[in-house]
Amino acid sequence: MTALEGVKVVEFASYVAGPYTGALLSDLGADVIKVEAPPHGDPYRGWATGNYSSMFCSLNRSKRSILADLKSVCGLEVARSLVADADIVLENSRPGAMERLGLGYEQITSENPGLIYCSITGFGLSGPDHQRPGYDTVGQAMSGLLSLLTDLDDPQPMGISLSDHLAGLFGAYGVLAALAARLRTGKGQRVDTSLLQSSTTFLAENMARFMHDGGQPPTRRTRARTAQVYAVRDESGAPFVVHLSSPDKFWRSLLQVIDRRDLVGDERFINRGQRIAHREDIQALLDEAFATGSRTRWLKRLWDADVPAAPLNTLDDVIKDEQIRHLGLVQEVEHPSAGRMQLLGSGVNLHGTPTRLGPAPIVGEDTERILAELGFPADYLPATTPDRAVATAHQNRED
Repeated sequence: MTALEGVKVVEFASYVAGPYTGALLSDLGADVIKVEAPPHGDPYRGWATGNYSSMFCSLNRSKRSILADLKSVCGLEVARSLVADADIVLENSRPGAMERLGLGYEQITSENPGLIYCSITGFGLSGPDHQRPGYDTVGQAMSGLLSLLTDLDDPQPMGISLSDHLAGLFGAYGVLAALAARLRTGKGQRVDTSLLQSSTTFLAENMARFMHDGGQPPTRRTRARTAQVYAVRDESGAPFVVHLSSPDKFWRSLLQVIDRRDLVGDERFINRGQRIAHREDIQALLDEAFATGSRTRWLKRLWDADVPAAPLNTLDDVIKDEQIRHLGLVQEVEHPSAGRMQLLGSGVNLHGTPTRLGPAPIVGEDTERILAELGFPADYLPATTPDRAVATAHQNRED
């Protein structure tokens, strides 16, 4: 049995943030029904090749898909039937878009007062910027997150949609809190977050330090200095990192590893404050030492001495890592018609109600089945995509 077994989620969301909330809930066992616009569904499906991209699959695992044109009378009727007995609605449109369709919070909760309605936007539901288009890098930049990730002297965008994923994560967090509250009150509620809000609150530690201390805002280099973090390379250029944090024992053990015990009493490095002040000297020391051997050899010596260190892995390294494999994070799923695919599993272990991982649906795969559950005939919505025939054939095989 899963934690959210029996919880019905209706997802009117595309691309990353909203679907990531849905994916996190589906991992926990919720029945997530993804409502997609015909003929091709979520645009993220076609982000790479075909209409079943790996990126789409990662964000829509274990869900069901129905094709419904929300601008048509029939499509809207099906949508309203879906939400009539839903526990959760997810949407990531601009403010006002769902209201124009007749699917806004006030419009549908009068008939379903226990509904939890989660909206994910770029900048919030109101305010001077709420109608601006919001995408991941915009959220990273406006929130200040990007200033802590890139070099401001040579700014570069990040290689991960971090603000999108943060908004999805906070969306799921809010939904789960609302579900817990409903157990006590019997009432649903509206939940909302945004790229801007989730990314800004993610900076609580950095922002608190800045607001308390004043002065110059922190940059990417600020934390590296105060946390005593170093990135180094071995004799072949392979990168790895050392994180000394605050305990003196890690500094002393590091000196032992690089055979520089003579520096234990050096006034430049006598305590954490001095080591922060003389970071550049330590960096030069480590660069010189670690360039004399292989990363494998150095990491073994660091780990044997209990120094926090790790290889700077690329993703091909990660999927081969023994600890990653031990944790079962790399899993294989198989779709009956789309084939096999490797995906990452859940980021949390529930030992009494385990998480699950299943394949993403092909577009419209579950349309006829969901229509039947709602009491509509199988042909109530038009078959407007070639993938629909594949989905129907698959359902007939199951039946």
